[in-house]
Amino acid sequence: MSADVQAAQPRAFTMTSASKQWSSGICDCCQDRSLCCYTCWCFPCFACQTAKEAGECLCLPLLDAFGLIPPMATALRASVRHRYGIEGSVCSDCVYASFCGPCTWCQISREIKTRQNPVVFVSTAI
Repeated sequence: MSADVQAAQPRAFTMTSASKQWSSGICDCCQDRSLCCYTCWCFPCFACQTAKEAGECLCLPLLDAFGLIPPMATALRASVRHRYGIEGSVCSDCVYASFCGPCTWCQISREIKTRQNPVVFVSTAI
């Protein structure tokens, strides 16, 4: 006389961010304090690392130093916006990159991390 025993294993549920908005605002730099400090103390290194995380050439952010309008920050912000389906325009990307450069790079970095690392919930219910 043997009984069939079935053990229910927890199932992972992955929640992805499919919003058409940025996951954080342009002025939410202090949301991630370590990222904020890295940006403040070594901005060129941070920008190069963020470009690499976005799949671009490591040295491209250095082009931003040679012009009135930062071409790399504008292009990368537009690229990330397009990749994740975020609403906006190249005009707004240009304005943010020109007047809020470090904040723009922080927002790009936070967005990449948020979209690449979805939240996983483990449920014990069947």
